Amino acid sequence: MSVYSKSLREVVTILQQKDLKTTLLGIGPMSEIVIRATLELARDMQFPVMFIASRNQVDSNELGGGYVMGWDQMAFSNAIGSIAEQIKFDGLLYLCRDHGGPWQRDNEKADKLPLEDAMKKAKASYLADLKAGFNLLHIDPTKDPRVSGAVQMDTVIERTIELIGYLEEQIQKLNLPLVSYEVGTEETAGGLISDSAFETFIEKLLNGLDKRSLPHPAFIVGQTGTLVKMNKNVGTFDAETARNLCRIARKYGLGFKEHNADYLSPEILKIHPDLGITGANVAPEFGLEETMALLKLAEIGSDSEFKETIQKSAFECKRWKKWLFKEDAHLTEKEIANMPEKLAEITAVCGHYVFDHDDVQEARRKLYKNVIEQKITDSPETVLIDAVKASIMKYVDAFNLKGINQNLKK
Repeated sequence: MSVYSKSLREVVTILQQKDLKTTLLGIGPMSEIVIRATLELARDMQFPVMFIASRNQVDSNELGGGYVMGWDQMAFSNAIGSIAEQIKFDGLLYLCRDHGGPWQRDNEKADKLPLEDAMKKAKASYLADLKAGFNLLHIDPTKDPRVSGAVQMDTVIERTIELIGYLEEQIQKLNLPLVSYEVGTEETAGGLISDSAFETFIEKLLNGLDKRSLPHPAFIVGQTGTLVKMNKNVGTFDAETARNLCRIARKYGLGFKEHNADYLSPEILKIHPDLGITGANVAPEFGLEETMALLKLAEIGSDSEFKETIQKSAFECKRWKKWLFKEDAHLTEKEIANMPEKLAEITAVCGHYVFDHDDVQEARRKLYKNVIEQKITDSPETVLIDAVKASIMKYVDAFNLKGINQNLKK
């Protein structure tokens, strides 16, 4: 992976100093298709790429690995570098850790690991990020399955400073490139809901970082009302809250980051730059677009085997349970198994979780062969890439990203 001279902390500073009405887009690397589609579009449209990988998606093999292509951090970095080289991408490209920290892997949360073990694993994961050339690390210690309710603000701040301190020590010790940081969380359990709590968190955190001569973060995450369930944003976006939080973040030289921007309406997306939202993350939507494109190819090619295979794997992985609409949360697995419409929704939303499963990969190879032989398309992957590009383009347009690389030059 190439080293880029402009850090995300610098990018945020330039956006604010030039008062550029632009919202950066964080893209979940849900698959190799999504990565390729992103890089091709960013090359042509000249906007920065931020790939935001959660610990469930990409992590060290020693910690359980990730569901995206079975990649650990180094394999993830190498794959992106290889694709970038293939398509002659030479723009701004950032590998970002999304929701790093203790208990941020589903299995660690379920096991209710002791604090010492959870922090040890978080640090090991972050260290692998550093060695693989990640550029932005989200420090998110707001989960703690051992306590009821929200983790106390002071505890979150203490653990955030401890993790940043550890990372800065490792950077010095191993002579690694500097990174930028993201702090806070979009989850209401994080406690950063009101304007006053948000500002208090920033003040206390920055004071604590300054006392240890540690760098200030590039981004702080806040709750704007977004909430993704299944294939919809069921939250209520609050423009006034967003404007206030952005103003507070900017007052302290921080960029405001929104998570869960998937499926927001074009009208809401278009006001993001004017509100001052510096960055917004989108992930599940792009995985859904690829899955839907695959299912459409299977339908056109009369390939029932692919549909049945991915539906079975998506259902059996059980990751859909956290995405269910509130009104469906009471349904049992047995009940859902006998609801064709619900199974179809689950497949669309959770298909990307099982792209790497052997049976799904084999069914996908057969699907590609079938549609080529039937002359439906001579390039199934191009069909998928175009579908993902169309989804990403919605955000590129709304966030005023086209050509922004030129404006980011100092």
